Order: sequence, then C-alpha cells, then structure tokens
Amino acid sequence: MVFALLSGGSVYAQTPEATPPQGPPIVKSIEIQYVGPQTISRERVLAQLRTKPGQPYSEALAEQDIRALYGTGAVQNVRIFGEAEGEGVKVMVVIQTRSLVHEIEIEGAERISAKKIRKNIALKINGPLSEQELETARQKIIEMYQGKGFTDIDVKFRVDTNEERGTSRVIYTIVEGTKGAISAIRFEGNTKFGDRILRKQMKTKGKTLYSFIDKSGRLDETQLEQDTNSIREWYQDHGYIDVAVKEVRRERHNGKMTIVVVLSEGIQYRVGKLTITGNKVANEQKIRLLLKMKEGDVYSPKQIRDDAKKLADAYGSGGYVDLNVVPQGVPAGPARIDVKYTIEEGTPSFVQRITIVGNTRTRDKVIRREVLIAPGDIFNSVRVETTKKRLDNLGYFSKVETFPEDTGVASRKDLIVQVEEKRTGSLNFGAGYSTVENIVGFVELTQGNFDIMNWPSFTGAGQKFRARVQFGAQRKDIVVSLTEPYFLDRRLSLGGEVYYREADFLSSIYSQRNYGFSIDTRKPIGAFMSASLQYRLEDSELFNVANNASNAILIEEGKVVKSQLTSSLTYDTRDNPFLSRRGQRVTLTPFVAGGFLGGDTQIYGLNLEARQYFHLPKDTILAISGDVATVDTWGSGDRVRIFDRLFLGGSNDLRGFNFRDVSPRDINGEPLGGQSSAQLTVEYTVPIIEKARAAIFYDTGFVNEGPWDFSTSHLVSDFGVGLRLDLPIGPIRIDYGIPLEKDRLQGGGKFNFNVGYQF
Repeated sequence: MVFALLSGGSVYAQTPEATPPQGPPIVKSIEIQYVGPQTISRERVLAQLRTKPGQPYSEALAEQDIRALYGTGAVQNVRIFGEAEGEGVKVMVVIQTRSLVHEIEIEGAERISAKKIRKNIALKINGPLSEQELETARQKIIEMYQGKGFTDIDVKFRVDTNEERGTSRVIYTIVEGTKGAISAIRFEGNTKFGDRILRKQMKTKGKTLYSFIDKSGRLDETQLEQDTNSIREWYQDHGYIDVAVKEVRRERHNGKMTIVVVLSEGIQYRVGKLTITGNKVANEQKIRLLLKMKEGDVYSPKQIRDDAKKLADAYGSGGYVDLNVVPQGVPAGPARIDVKYTIEEGTPSFVQRITIVGNTRTRDKVIRREVLIAPGDIFNSVRVETTKKRLDNLGYFSKVETFPEDTGVASRKDLIVQVEEKRTGSLNFGAGYSTVENIVGFVELTQGNFDIMNWPSFTGAGQKFRARVQFGAQRKDIVVSLTEPYFLDRRLSLGGEVYYREADFLSSIYSQRNYGFSIDTRKPIGAFMSASLQYRLEDSELFNVANNASNAILIEEGKVVKSQLTSSLTYDTRDNPFLSRRGQRVTLTPFVAGGFLGGDTQIYGLNLEARQYFHLPKDTILAISGDVATVDTWGSGDRVRIFDRLFLGGSNDLRGFNFRDVSPRDINGEPLGGQSSAQLTVEYTVPIIEKARAAIFYDTGFVNEGPWDFSTSHLVSDFGVGLRLDLPIGPIRIDYGIPLEKDRLQGGGKFNFNVGYQF
C-alpha cells in the first residue's frame, strides 16, 4: 500500500469525464495525506511548498516542492499530484515521514563517558532518524576512541522503532578493545621492495609527534584492507602478478602495536608476444608506437590500461566514438604473459547538435563557450573530455557529464552536456593575524556565477562578484569588484573595482589612505601567455603625520590624485598556482601616470618579476624568484611621491628585516623609499606530512634612491627556515629570517607570520 501511494513523482490526474482545461489548471486546494505516523506538522509541509491555491498548477513546480520536502531531512517518501476539482485542480501531497529519535543509548562505554559521546555525535533527540546520520555518528565514536589510542575499537548500532508513535530508540554497542596506538609497520617476505617503499603505498601510518594533525597511529580496519590491496596492486604493476598478502598480524608490546604484513612476492612476469587485431583505419606500426609497454618489458596491468586509453584517445580525436579497445593478458609459459589488443573501430562520427541539460540558473551560453567542438565538427572525444574538465573547473557544477547520443542518422551524433548545479555564492567572515597588519577581521560576499542583469537572484551569467569589508588594528579596507570573463562573448575579460583602503602599518609616524576605482581588461595569448591593460584613478593621502617628522615626510602630507595606465604581459606555465612544483611565471609590467591622463603626479615605471620552480626527488621543491623595478618622473613631473616609491623588507621578500625597512632613510631614520629595487629569493621546501612542508630560504636585495640605479652598494641579505601549513582556515606561512648583510640596519632575527596564498 505504501509503495503504491508513494511510487513515482508528480502527475496531474484527470478523470475521463472532465473537460481538458484551457491552459494550466488553477490550484483550488491542497490536501496532505500521511502514510504512517505524522511526525512533521501540516504547517511545516505547507511552508515548503511553492505550489499555492489560486496559482496555476505546474509539474515543474511540484518537482521543486518534492525536492524541498526531501531537503528538510524529515521526509522518507513523498509524492505530489493533481486531481481534477471543478474547473481547477486539487493538489495531493502524500507523505511518509521519518521516525523521531526519542532515546540514544550507549552500551559498553567505559573509557569515554556516554554523556560526552552523545554531545559529540550529530544524532540528536527529537531529530529525524537518518541512516546516514546513524553511520556518521558511528564513525565519530570510532574517531573519538582512536584519538585516545584505542585501535581495536568496534562500534555497532541497532534501532528499535515504534511504528504507531513514529519514534525510535537508537542503541550503540561499543567494544573498546585494548589501548595502544600503532607504533610501527613492518613487512616480512619482501625481497624486491624495501619497507619504506611499501609503507608509502599505505594510508595507515605509525604514530608521529604530530599525530593530532595527521591522525597517524590509528587503526581503521577498512583502511587497512584498502592498504593491503594497494600493496598488492603495487607489486602487480611491477610484474609480480602472483603476489599474495598471506597475513596481517597485530603485535603488542608495552601498550604499543606493530602491524606486520606478511608477503609472498612470487616471480616477475614480462611481456611475451604483443598482438593487435581488428585495426583497419590505423596501421599496426603506428599503433605500436603509441604503446609504452613493449615486448620484453615488465608486465604491468596499469600500463596496459594506460596504453588502451592512449589508443582510445588517438582514435577518439578522429571521431571514432564507438571504438572499443579490449586488452587481454594471456599466460604464455614461465614468467611470460602475451598481450593482445582487440580493436573494434566503428566509423567516424560528426556532431549534429549540442544539447545542454540540467542548468536551471546558468545561461546556456556560459556553458557553450567552454565547449571545444561545434555542430558539424568531427566528434573529437579528446576535446569533449577537455570540455568536461573546463566545465568542472568553473566551479558552478557539482557534477558534469558529457556523452554522445545516437540521432538515427548514420555518422551523426548529438553531444549531451549534462550538469548538476551547486551553490556558487558564499558569505564568509572571520579574523586573521600577521606580523605586519596585526589582528584583522573581515566579512566577504562572493558570487562566482554572477549576473548583474538578473534581478533578484543575480546568478547565471558567469561573472565574478566580490564585496569585502576588512577592519583591524592597523588597516581598514572596503572593496567591491565585478568581472565579466567573456566581454562581448569573446575571450576578453573586463572588470573593475571600487575601493577604500586605510593603513597605519606602513609607518609609525604617519597613516596613508587610498581610494578610487580601476577598470582592467585581460586577453589570453596562446596557451600560456596573457596581456592586460588597466586604468586607475586614485586619491592618495598622507595624514596623522607626527610633529617631529622630518621635512622629507612633512612635504608628502596631504592629498594627490593619480591617473595611471598600466599594462602587463604574463607568461605562466606553472602546474598549480597555489602549490607550484614545476614551471615558471614571468610578468613584465610597465606603467605611466599623469600628462595626457591628468592627475597630480607625472611618473612612469617598470617592473619585471620572474619565478622558476623545480620538482625534485621525494616531492621536494626548489623555487627561485626575482624582481626588478624602477620608477621615475617624466615631462613636467617634479618628484616621485612616497606613495609610489619602492620598499623591501617583511614577509613577502626580505624576511630577515622589518616591513619596509630596506630603503633609503631621512635624518630621523624613517624609511623614505627609493626609485630602484631588485630582489632575489631561493627557497627549498620538503614535505613533512600531507598538509605541511618545511622550508629553508635565502633572500637578498636592495633599494636605491635614484631611478635606473641597480648598483649593489646597499645590498642586504638573510637566510632562514619556515613552515607551510595548508589548513581549512587557509594556508599559513611561518618564517624566521636572520640577517646576513645588514647595510647599517639594526636588529636580529625576525618572525614572519602570514595567512593567505602568495602568487
């Protein structure tokens, strides 16, 4: 009966005698029917419905109402449909609710109190019963015990439900086992690979000094089983097909546990005869050139899969989307396996139509501009796969699927792009700290799929919107920005921002205020290069100047207007902008202000920045970066104001010196900035755990008073060590720099603490 009532989705039911309505029928009433106990009120059900009496009935709206009811977590099954009622329709909502948790019982808990367990699990009294929450709570209990060193913990649950009352009693039974974290993992029977290599294939780890971060030393039986499978796959991918994990022992001594994995390695297999059948379009010689695994090589199931993928991609780039490649390994005597590739080529296909499905907020054109093939093109499966990756990288969708669909016409296929949208906006707030800016609090609203023309939701056009307010002991910032990544539907980014920035951390004897707006464009040039052009109109003001400031500072007091045009050319081949392991980034940035642009300052300048990354053994990274800059007056310009001069020192360049300390100074020792600077950093980082790296670095550089002056008479340098943490709150960089060459600067080592990415 329950199945009959709740099967299916929403449907408009009409009696045979009724006259078909002209246009959508009007909702006359809404009736709610409960299957089983009523654990959710009628008022709460009605509050979730967008379907209302007096409005036209809509199947699409009914589907949204079904999703909204499921979203409450209190509904197990629901069906919404319409029944004819006079000239309108009566909407029926048939609903089966979840039972409510009225008691949570903890059995067997001795080392951790039942009260503490109830407090830490998400399952709550009077909340709806959910299988997912039951399992999540079970895992949370296991984690609590593992955190205290109980590696043999076992937790089960059962549910006693009163069907008439709609309530459930949940009982968790805990077998605590013996306390003792995993201290070591060793292997027996391994002669081909050392313990260290095999331990790298496992996620189960011996307890470390930072186990509170990496959760090492904990025993998860499911993970341990996956680890043994990973070891088996490692051997098989190196030719040891007959490898067996004979035993996994747990040895205890003085409250510590050692995991012992006993192996039988077997012999190493090599490829005997390699044959290819079924190929008609491509000749065998070209196919063999694509295959990395040759006759006589070590037999590897992984390499066979990779080679089959290469073949599929090669054919797919020519439109052979119906291709089928079947690799097969056949035993061929002692330590030999023959490999056979059977190819079913099919015929090449062309794109007839591109259909986009599932986008309720995002405009079609935002998706279509990421699609790398067009109707009439060869159905290039490699380009289709790249399209999928591009759509995934937008961040608008929780799921993206691309697949061909038959059209009924030979050699013609439709490309279906199916997306599942997710939330793209966020409201964030929090606080941070750095050695330069001290404590800072912020509120930030971002929308990655913004549409300025779509009121009131403002989503769907792929624009980037950001509004941020940041206040702290040393700074105040307000920024509102908007970027259109495809201006006029071309690969041309157009953006702008309005901002207000006030800083007290630049100097101890004055404060600085900047506010204005900027408009900038950016154009990709090839795969790795881009060019940009920016116009900025800005008011800069020096205020709160100390009475004992020198004339060199006093002359800077007051407000100036700067109208500036900045261009840049960037070449970027880094593998990852956040944690770069290889590649380079070079940026050339010339600018000019004043003159024909207006404003109070007439200057020009040039900045050249370059970074090179080397990925070395054991996931260590060597990074070398340099920066050269100069600024000068032109035309009727009389001087470069302090707002535009160059400074070094602090967490982003010379880490052994105070912020902006590397600079020409006035008679009181206050930094004035210079018109030429150069800086070089060499940094080497090594992994500690997955989310932490240690660093050792060397910085050197100078700031000279005059323009185009790159003499090294005022060179300073430092070396130091640091720590890089990738935490949920954001990346944290901690450095301690020690000055080597000081050029009359005072002071010893400096700590630098920063939160955020450094690009």
